[in-house]
Amino acid sequence: MNREVFKTHDLSAELMNKLHNKAAVIGVIGLGYVGLPLAVEKAKAGYHVIGFDVQEQKVNMVNSGYNYIGDVIDEDLRGMVDSGLLEATLDYSFLSTVDTVAICVPTPLDIYQQPDTSYVEKSTQEIAKYLHPGMLIVLESTTYPGTTEELVRPILESTGLKCGEDFFLAYSPERIDPGNKLFNTKNTPKVVGGVTKACSKVAEELYKQVLDGEVYVVSSPAVAEMEKIYENTFRHINIALANEMAVLCNRMGINVWEMIDAAKTKPYGFMAFYPGPGLGGHCIPIDPFYLTWKAREYNYHTRLIELAGEINNSMPEFVVQKIGEILNEDGKPIRGSKVYLLGVAYKKDIDDYRESPVLKMIELLQERGAIVWVSDPHVPTFKYRGINYECIELTEERVAEADITVIATDHSQFDFEMIGRESKSLFDTRNAMKFNTKPERYHLL
Repeated sequence: MNREVFKTHDLSAELMNKLHNKAAVIGVIGLGYVGLPLAVEKAKAGYHVIGFDVQEQKVNMVNSGYNYIGDVIDEDLRGMVDSGLLEATLDYSFLSTVDTVAICVPTPLDIYQQPDTSYVEKSTQEIAKYLHPGMLIVLESTTYPGTTEELVRPILESTGLKCGEDFFLAYSPERIDPGNKLFNTKNTPKVVGGVTKACSKVAEELYKQVLDGEVYVVSSPAVAEMEKIYENTFRHINIALANEMAVLCNRMGINVWEMIDAAKTKPYGFMAFYPGPGLGGHCIPIDPFYLTWKAREYNYHTRLIELAGEINNSMPEFVVQKIGEILNEDGKPIRGSKVYLLGVAYKKDIDDYRESPVLKMIELLQERGAIVWVSDPHVPTFKYRGINYECIELTEERVAEADITVIATDHSQFDFEMIGRESKSLFDTRNAMKFNTKPERYHLL
């Protein structure tokens, strides 16, 4: 056995021992929807965790034990901070004290619909300043296949330290489903792909110590990166099919929700996906396009993914068109009509409105001269295209005054019985009414 193999074995064994004994100090870069829940779980597992973020407000909120993420239990965050196991900082020099660090930063698309990896690059550059032998770096941000080895690794190796020998590098995609009451960071299976076998081994040990779910090791970071894109592309395409069926069923006078419920009685070969006003959130509307961008490097055109994107992106326009048709049936034009949108968050019972289709609906309605009101118990204020908006309180009087009420997000806090009773005309894009009393002028997507 040569000297380098001995060194790798010693460094990995030392880190594995620290992880097993909870002596390792763990860093998490990015304290958002992915990073903060992960930081809290690592602290709950008994590790000293340091969270890094460029936003002073987030750092101060964490250090004061104030929770701003719906999937984190308030008492868990406060307890970890009070115990001294979790702290946050703006000072990246503290990376010199950590044994492992996870990168959980945004990976948006730029104005040309190409991946913006600047947050990953900047985070990696900060890590490189304080990289030391035996350190484990795990990229968790969703990105295109090849990012870990083509982007992150060269920056780290520019220090003179070698991946797999002096430090360890892996990719492990986040699997956060905001608002999911059954699966969370703690119990969702984790996929891990290391650059080398030693990298995979130490990353696997970390997650086994922290999480209850299975840790599934794949052969490379690229496999793990592609697996994550495939997960979201699967949903993206199947939701597009459901949306296309909704448009067709609407023309044919068929209840698409009833049709899907009938289809899902089949115990094999079918998985139910449902239509809606469009896609939202940071993942499904964006992630598949990382792959379409990367595919061009291999002279391949991802036609199905791009077509699904066209269908899903067209849904806000379809909803607004339907609003116009419903108002027209009542003898009213869109211009000057009071359109009451219930919900701005992209999904039920969460406060995340990133990429929400409701934002586009608001823009389209205002362009057509509508008076738009919005209520959302989870989003008191929001910003879109540089304009600040305030949500109003949902009241019987507002619903009764509106020319049309539109259920855009089916939050549990909405009083659907009252909404059905007081609405002059109701357009339900989420099949939220179900067994509630519906007004005479009730329309279902």
